[in-house]
Amino acid sequence: MNATTMTAQPAEFRAAGTDLSERRRSGVSKGPVIDIDSSAGRGIERGISWGPDGAASIGALTTIAAIAADARLAAGYPGVAASAQGLATPQVRHLATLGGNLAQRSRCWYFRNPHIACLKKDGSTCPARSGNHLYGVAFDLGPCVAPHPSTMAAALLAYDALITTNRRDGLSIAELLGNGSNGSADHTLSQGEMITTIALPAPLAGERALYKRAISRTYAEWPLVELCARVVIADGVFKLVRLAAGGIAPVPLRLKASEAALEGKPADAAVIAEAARQAISGAKPLPMTGYKLDLLEGLVRDLLTQLAA
Repeated sequence: MNATTMTAQPAEFRAAGTDLSERRRSGVSKGPVIDIDSSAGRGIERGISWGPDGAASIGALTTIAAIAADARLAAGYPGVAASAQGLATPQVRHLATLGGNLAQRSRCWYFRNPHIACLKKDGSTCPARSGNHLYGVAFDLGPCVAPHPSTMAAALLAYDALITTNRRDGLSIAELLGNGSNGSADHTLSQGEMITTIALPAPLAGERALYKRAISRTYAEWPLVELCARVVIADGVFKLVRLAAGGIAPVPLRLKASEAALEGKPADAAVIAEAARQAISGAKPLPMTGYKLDLLEGLVRDLLTQLAA
């Protein structure tokens, strides 16, 4: 294994620091820190505001716990609230912010080891690809095989959320995080760029949504595969379906083949079974990650069955 040869590291922003503090303790992050809060005059917001059409805007400094506990948000955006409720532990949710969750760094153990070079630390290769990638991607989209760690990114992808930074407006989740082809970065934020607000479209009447993660332990574990599923069912037919999965690719993925197999179709077991099979369309698992396809298919089937009941 090669030792990293990182150049001088730039300053990093810190809100709660639930991820950054761990990286600094390990020695992976060594640059200066800029603390931010709602009084820093940087335009970063805290809390949830509502537009005249009922659309929510969530400040980047809003804690995950606040999102999980907001009754109005749960009524209008049940998938967002459920994803926040299922994230990490109560202690982490109490401190962690939505902006920080979206901008966090890879959980890959090669990246987290300060003595190993990788694409995200000025290295030229991904050591996980030829090494231990048990928790890696099942949809191989680029040179880095670490799945993106943000649960809230998958939920916001399912809701077509738009991100505002101090430099750019109206970014989709795909524009914020990229398409997975850049193995050196976890997002597209430039140096000095901060997420300020996250805007959600107006709630849909009759929406149902659920979130579920497959994990290897009962508590405090990162998901192997996770899914945010939202549907509108009328007269026994799927009128709208959004399925966004995490833990399977370098970025959260919409399961568009499954969505296409459901929209306009009866909400019955046969249709759901076919949509679950379509969830793994286009998958390119690594030698150790084929098991994630079974987990993904199972999550799609289970959540859709519950939503259609």
